[in-house]
Amino acid sequence: MTPQESTQVAVELERLRGAVDTGFATLNGRLDTSLQRTTQVEKEVGELEARVTVLERARWPLPTIGVLAGVGGTVTALIALLR
Repeated sequence: MTPQESTQVAVELERLRGAVDTGFATLNGRLDTSLQRTTQVEKEVGELEARVTVLERARWPLPTIGVLAGVGGTVTALIALLR
């Protein structure tokens, strides 16, 4: 290999190294963005789970509402029957 050829190889290797470094920097930026978005989504999911838990505790179960409606209907029927 002549000195000129080895210089050209060295220049091309340096260009390739620059391209690889640029690619890795771009990839790292994208990964950082993805990690930030994932962290934000996990936080929002946690907040939503907490809200759903609060709503589940505060709701009336359907069987209880059914029993209350039945008792109300029975009381109304007894009042109408006794009058």
